[in-house]
Amino acid sequence: MMDGDWAMMAVRLGLATFIGLLIGFEREWHGHDAGLRTHALVSLSSAMIVISALLIAKDMNSHGQESDPVRAIQGLAQAVGFIAGGLIFVRGGDVRNMTTAASLWMSAAIGIAAGAGQFALVVVSSAIALVVLTVLTLLKRFMPPRSIDPADEAHGDVRPPNRRGMISDD
Repeated sequence: MMDGDWAMMAVRLGLATFIGLLIGFEREWHGHDAGLRTHALVSLSSAMIVISALLIAKDMNSHGQESDPVRAIQGLAQAVGFIAGGLIFVRGGDVRNMTTAASLWMSAAIGIAAGAGQFALVVVSSAIALVVLTVLTLLKRFMPPRSIDPADEAHGDVRPPNRRGMISDD
């Protein structure tokens, strides 16, 4: 793979971090909690774990042992899914932070692909992700507002629960 090739390792890690920064910038621009640093670090750490798994697999294979670097990717997907899931919450019937969670997941996928040296995949998927995040956000401004379901209005003033999950009477 790249045993001792520091330049290629730096390219893979740098590309993952740079694309993570771009996606994080879009989230930061819109005032979301997971912004520049979070996306860059998720993407960088994903690339690092994949590179490490590939290096370990190469080393083990050279000593006649079996190794499966895909298991590292599986673990990454589960871990990032857990982190992204923690960003999502429901307030007053609205689901919040779904796009931020998805963009964090995308940063991890970009890191995985960059770590594996799949540069064409990184560039194409990053371009598509940035188009989805920016262009669709602009188009959403021109869409008519969502209509409110009359069944929701029948329930009166809907208040979100406090930190303990209880709705206070105030």
